[in-house]
Amino acid sequence: MIIQESELFKGLSPEIINEIAENMIEEFYGKGSFIFKDTYLAEHFYILEQGKIRLSVGQKGRMTHLISNPGETFGWSSLVGREIYTASAECLDPSKVIKIEKGNLNRVFEKDPASGMLFFKRLAGIIGERLTSSYSALLSAYKGEELPSYG
Repeated sequence: MIIQESELFKGLSPEIINEIAENMIEEFYGKGSFIFKDTYLAEHFYILEQGKIRLSVGQKGRMTHLISNPGETFGWSSLVGREIYTASAECLDPSKVIKIEKGNLNRVFEKDPASGMLFFKRLAGIIGERLTSSYSALLSAYKGEELPSYG
């Protein structure tokens, strides 16, 4: 089962994993298809099973991140209180993903807050890694120029 390969779900009990699995929907997308855009309502969370997804932020995809490893997750906006997605997710190859509706995932964790805490702690770590990667990409783009301040 793909969620067992995902770092985000490691350490959760088999019962919780099975309950989450009951709420998963498998979807297929062709090359060039968008799973979501940064104007869509953030209602689902995704796990890559196979393929390659480019997450783009900003006009003309000025900041991008590649999702290419089975078990990688995206669509976090749906889990952190955002109304719309902060990025667009475009398939660079034919792709198979698992979609989980945010309300269903939240209901599972409301019944087992310890598992929810572990999940969201891991999610915070993954978001932090992606943020650090984005900062590095931004800094390398300035190569000797005066850097902007982002707080």
